[in-house]
Amino acid sequence: MQILIAAELAPYRIGSGQYIFLMAIAGREGITQKELSESLLIDKTTTAKAIAKLEAEGYVRREANPADNRYQLLYLTEAGRDVVPKVQQGLNQVKSKASKGISDEDYAFMLDLLKQVLRNVSEHTRGGSAN
Repeated sequence: MQILIAAELAPYRIGSGQYIFLMAIAGREGITQKELSESLLIDKTTTAKAIAKLEAEGYVRREANPADNRYQLLYLTEAGRDVVPKVQQGLNQVKSKASKGISDEDYAFMLDLLKQVLRNVSEHTRGGSAN
């Protein structure tokens, strides 16, 4: 799926590793980079690189958090807002290709299972249970 996503998003200079951050910021503007990492279960270094790339492409901007100057809040730029529907359309096309012949219920069940696997692995790598 990452190959299909990369091909769909190439015209917007958004890699398969950045779209998830763009879409998360679109869903919750004003989020901190730390909160973003935690909500996506992605390490801080990967998040920082992805945000830097999205910022360089002009899709994301940072603002100082007035409540705590140690943190910066992430927002979409006008270009970011313009590209989000195009990214969503590309993701929908990939989902359509990937889910061909699979019922909506089975596809949703598969995603739920994969999310649970991700949570389990993330918990384990953060020093959680070894089971």
